[in-house]
Amino acid sequence: MPTQRDNPYGAFNFIVSLGGDQGSGDEGEVVGGFSDVSGLGFEVQYADYRNGNEKVNTVRKVQNSFTVEDVTLKRGLIGSLDLFDWLKKVREGTIDARPVTISLLDEARQTVSTWKLIKAQPKKWTGPTLAAKGGTESAMEELTLCHEGIEYS
Repeated sequence: MPTQRDNPYGAFNFIVSLGGDQGSGDEGEVVGGFSDVSGLGFEVQYADYRNGNEKVNTVRKVQNSFTVEDVTLKRGLIGSLDLFDWLKKVREGTIDARPVTISLLDEARQTVSTWKLIKAQPKKWTGPTLAAKGGTESAMEELTLCHEGIEYS
């Protein structure tokens, strides 16, 4: 539950649950935590409308539909096949839309905000960039999800 406070929460303390066979996302059940989440957002479209007998020569903005942004998740490659199994099922034609939950945690690791993606499905997966020039970077994979809406609590 969001709580009003003077200092904003840090963006580095969160849990992502991919639903389905991947567990609830609770600590200890996460298989390879994600390091980045981006794209939480939506945009409302408006149509211009004006009556022919309006006294003011301007248009009104009438709400139309809305679109949601694709969400991108990044994590270090850890050898777990659970995510790739989901990708493979979808690639082979199985419809497997899932609720995906992103929970922001406070300093005591208590949930303070939750974003739930409705009917999320994998749209794009990018494997790690492998380069033999140094030894300090982690192999990262990137998953882009499309979805049908965001609920916030």
